[in-house]
Amino acid sequence: MYDELNHRARALLRAIEAGRAEVTRSSEPDLKVDGLLCSDQVAARELAHAGLLRPAQPGPIGPWVRAELTPAGRAILA
Repeated sequence: MYDELNHRARALLRAIEAGRAEVTRSSEPDLKVDGLLCSDQVAARELAHAGLLRPAQPGPIGPWVRAELTPAGRAILA
């Protein structure tokens, strides 16, 4: 999948890397960038399910928290 990431998916990863994104703790997470709901939630969820992003803080399902890249997500942008 990593070779198949499009420009939008890579831009989402860069926004997360820059500390500009928040995610919900959920099995189907939602993503905000710069305080705005991401218009491509399908891409955001695919990145989460691929193990490229995660909530920065563990906790109960629901609240918005800072998003962070996983080691695999950081490797893609390296």
